[in-house]
Amino acid sequence: MAAHLEEQQELDDFKYFWKNWGRWLFALLIAAALGYLGYIIYKDHKISQNREAAEVLAQMVDKAQSKADSKQINADLLKLQQDYPDTVSAAQATMMVAATEFDAGRYDTAAGHLNWVLSNQKAPLIQALAAQRLAVVLLQQKKYDAAIAALSTKVEADFEPLLLEAKGDVYAAQNKTKEAAQSYQQALEKLPKDAIERELLQMKLDSQK
Repeated sequence: MAAHLEEQQELDDFKYFWKNWGRWLFALLIAAALGYLGYIIYKDHKISQNREAAEVLAQMVDKAQSKADSKQINADLLKLQQDYPDTVSAAQATMMVAATEFDAGRYDTAAGHLNWVLSNQKAPLIQALAAQRLAVVLLQQKKYDAAIAALSTKVEADFEPLLLEAKGDVYAAQNKTKEAAQSYQQALEKLPKDAIERELLQMKLDSQK
């Protein structure tokens, strides 16, 4: 009898709980399920986008190697930038074209491409590389202040030596030995002790003394 009463009490408690909280709990479970489903769909969409973007990039590389007309290459680049702006492939393609424009002496166009990468890509390595290459373009144009500004881009600690070294190069080009030496020294301090870049950096630092 006592057991029956205990079971009845538990059943009554459950009914009370469901009456007061069950609908909300059910709604939360549905929301969680929909959220998870949305995440899976989003993840699959991102994977599909990355795959499609990589295919367009591969086509671009093939066209560049076969000396295809630049209009075809630029059309592929535009497709990547418009349809897949946040993919690594879009960043790679844009920096590839920027390098081509730089080699051709079209510095403003090269800078425009690199600024696009900085605005659309958040991957730490890509951000650092784009900032460093943009500074090289601006240095070539003797736009020293703009180059320093580009190198002030916030990056992860692992990539700070890259930008500090480039900053030293910009100061050295202006014969600002104190600032150049300071930047090279900071880059050295942030580099691992066994980094192969240390030897060249040390040579640059010594040249400012």
